[in-house]
Amino acid sequence: MPRFLPKSVVCYREGYTKPRVTADLVAGVTVGIIALPLAMAFGIASIPESVAVKEGISPPAVGMYTAVVAGLIVALFGGSRVQIAGPTGAFIVIIYGIAQKHGFSGLATATLMAGLIIIVMGLSGFGAMIKFIPYPVTTGFTTGIAVIIFSSQIRDFFGLAMKEVPAEFIAKWQAYGASASTWDGSTFAVGAGSLILLMVVQRYIKRLPPAITAVVVMTAIVWILKLPVATVGSRFGDLPRTLPVPHMPAFSFDLAMHLLPEAATIAFLASIESLLSAVVADGMIGGRHKADCELVAQGLANVGSVVFGGIPATGAIARTVANIRSGGRTPLAAAVHSVTLVAVMAALAPLAAHIPLPTLAAVLMLVAYNMSEIDHFRSILRAPASDVVVLLATFGLTVFTDLTKAVGAGVVLASVLFMRRMAEVSTVSEITDEIDKQDEDEDDPDATSKKDVPADVDVFEINGPFFFGVADRLKDVLRQQQPPPKIFILRMRKVPAIDASGMQALREFHWKCQRQGITLILSGVHSQPHEALENSGLLDQIGDENVKSHIDLALDRAREVLATKAV
Repeated sequence: MPRFLPKSVVCYREGYTKPRVTADLVAGVTVGIIALPLAMAFGIASIPESVAVKEGISPPAVGMYTAVVAGLIVALFGGSRVQIAGPTGAFIVIIYGIAQKHGFSGLATATLMAGLIIIVMGLSGFGAMIKFIPYPVTTGFTTGIAVIIFSSQIRDFFGLAMKEVPAEFIAKWQAYGASASTWDGSTFAVGAGSLILLMVVQRYIKRLPPAITAVVVMTAIVWILKLPVATVGSRFGDLPRTLPVPHMPAFSFDLAMHLLPEAATIAFLASIESLLSAVVADGMIGGRHKADCELVAQGLANVGSVVFGGIPATGAIARTVANIRSGGRTPLAAAVHSVTLVAVMAALAPLAAHIPLPTLAAVLMLVAYNMSEIDHFRSILRAPASDVVVLLATFGLTVFTDLTKAVGAGVVLASVLFMRRMAEVSTVSEITDEIDKQDEDEDDPDATSKKDVPADVDVFEINGPFFFGVADRLKDVLRQQQPPPKIFILRMRKVPAIDASGMQALREFHWKCQRQGITLILSGVHSQPHEALENSGLLDQIGDENVKSHIDLALDRAREVLATKAV
């Protein structure tokens, strides 16, 4: 079936040239080196130290196993040309909780079930449906996860004398307060120096990968100055130099049923993050991923990770972007990334043991900041009240309870509020939620067919509430226009309401228009959408001169812009 044909096969059939292979090899090696400290840091943050000691597990090695196996499987079977898979920050919260309660064997069981769930989702065509998860829900739990990741690194960043960090958010900070007097100056200096170096490299030296730069520099400083700082080796022992022998974990039906909600949460997170990463990659390379094929590959990757002693995996946005920027354009780069990690494990494992733990803590703090989506969080706070409720509820439940409850409650709450919003629309039986080319009633005096539409001007119309179910349709509009117009008029006379997801889609659409030199003009914006767009700042971005109350005024504005461009 074409929709399940991996991109690796597609690229192979297209043929490889020497320049293409060379670029993919360079990109694969680059992103493999970048992935090393991140994989180790995610492994350390995901497995409680008490569980690691009790079961003889090396958390940094677990992270590396996951990056190697998941990265290779997604490269071979995935639906994206450039996706890099591995452990990510989104999983830390749920993994840590499962491992703390049920041990590593329980985590393996949950990961295995999650992989099977994702495979079933892909085979059932859920790839398209995942896109309709409300934006406030994803932002709420992503920001919540970022807060928890940041909080979990305080002990190693300050060198606090604590045997174990509580899992609960409030208890965690209470424990930090009780141990505050035990902070270590050398550890804090290394942690703070690492964080400053990370921020400087990320902002001003974009050619260097921040994480690997900080790890190399700070490891050298600690070793040369012989600073009394905890390292990967001092806490976890020597790192393995090869992959473990593949084996299936012990399976208990009763435990599996008990962990089903957690497995479903892992599957949900993996699906969302992998497809989001694929969408971001599409925008950067001008491609189009196969959503269902990608889900099947992610499911196989999680099953494979369990077989090799790893943890949950998904598409990693930061590493995928690094792959693209390094020149990667086919799955060969992702496969080389996995091979590079294996080579680094074999050759540099003794050196990796000297990496300071406060440096890895600083790396995760920066990861937490980058995934927090603070600007998006703030923008939704200016959205309609229902979206604010969904955002804050999801965020609060993620931080103060657990991610399983947060995701479920967020989706349910969003669904209830959406149904209420639809019920409040008086003409609900007469509206449609589609974005289509003008197909208007012949008796409509304002039908576009009766207007003098200049060449190089396209007119589209949204019929019905502009909510998260419609938002994805708008993203494909420009891609379908060949050649693209100079002016794009979006009629909103039949849009009684817009939500945060609709505004985000419109914001992204405006950005796409700007990048292609297209002027976006809005026509017939009603009071609620107008107020929402104004409160979010989007109206200022589009420009008051490009927001008209009637199609005739919008067409006059289009002619004015065309005349200006012709000069």
